[in-house]
Amino acid sequence: MNKIVNNPADKASVPEGKKDAATVAPAAEPKKIDLNKPAIKDAIAKGKALIKEGKSKADAAMEIFVALKDEEKDVVIAAFIQGATLTEKGAVTYWYNCRRKAKKPAKEA
Repeated sequence: MNKIVNNPADKASVPEGKKDAATVAPAAEPKKIDLNKPAIKDAIAKGKALIKEGKSKADAAMEIFVALKDEEKDVVIAAFIQGATLTEKGAVTYWYNCRRKAKKPAKEA
């Protein structure tokens, strides 16, 4: 007769082949981002300079975005965190906003 598992502690006794994929799957490692390229360092420095001048984080993020528009999303977001003093979640939001604003004038022209 099959045993019904009602106690969470009993689930540990389930044979290895019977575990679901969620408990067996290895965790994905975070992607390594190289911020040492001259173009990226320059963009971060420009962002920091704008923040130091008293400009907004949005201004700094847009400056960084324009300088790094050909880079991957993750690289630009990492540059926002460093150069515009944004949090990770804030940097993602700014990336979407900068991308949207950058596309807008191209459509109107």
